[in-house]
Amino acid sequence: MTKIAIVEDDQAISQMYRIKFEAEGYQVETAENGKIGLSVIEQLKPDIVLLDVMMPEMNGDEVLEKLRATDWGKDIKVIVLTNMGEQELSPKIRDLGVSAVILKADMTPRQVAELVKKQLGAI
Repeated sequence: MTKIAIVEDDQAISQMYRIKFEAEGYQVETAENGKIGLSVIEQLKPDIVLLDVMMPEMNGDEVLEKLRATDWGKDIKVIVLTNMGEQELSPKIRDLGVSAVILKADMTPRQVAELVKKQLGAI
């Protein structure tokens, strides 16, 4: 079963994605901040991570940097979720190798699910 970690501090968004992905047959774990998210990712070893940028405790940049510094996390696909414009994102995000950047306000859960499938090679 394909595993997805959703690291997002907005519970409504997190649950919306969880419901969509579970309905599509994925195993989903969520975390409401970066610190918990890193722990969830380490335990789950997901195929793909949906990672918010602006979060309490540890932001998305820090999570991604710590993830990429590990043997088990250096190659995990990561899709960044944000409401910031592309130019507002830290260049570090791109340098650390993300698969895609999603502007949350512009994409429906269905569109996000399609993007995840493409990233995983399921489409």
